Amino acid sequence: MIYRNDITNLRGDIEEKVGQKIIVRGTLGRSKIFEKEATLQKAYPNLFVVKYNEEEGNATYSYTDVLTRTIDLQIFDGENYSSIVPPRPEDPRRLRQETEELEETEENLY
Repeated sequence: MIYRNDITNLRGDIEEKVGQKIIVRGTLGRSKIFEKEATLQKAYPNLFVVKYNEEEGNATYSYTDVLTRTIDLQIFDGENYSSIVPPRPEDPRRLRQETEELEETEENLY
C-alpha cells in the first residue's frame, strides 16, 4: 500500500535530484521493456518531467509510477547508478504462509 508520506518523501528526493542524469526503465506492454538515459528536468506536486535527448523530447511521470514500480529510476551519483526506491521488503505474511506450507509438506512426507 502506498501512503501519502511515501509520495511526499519521494517527491522531496526527486526535487533534490533535478538536473542529474538518470536511467528510466519501464514496460511498453507485451513483454517489451525500454531503458533510456535522461535528465530530471522539473518536479511538480503531482508529477515530474524527464528530458530525453533532443529528438525524443520530454516525458512526464507521476510519483506513483515509481512507487508502484511501473517505472524504475536509476540516479547517477557521479560514479554509479542507484535506484531511487529501495527494493521491496519481504512481506512477513507471505513468508509466514510459505513457511507453514513447507512445514505441512514435510509433515506429509513422514
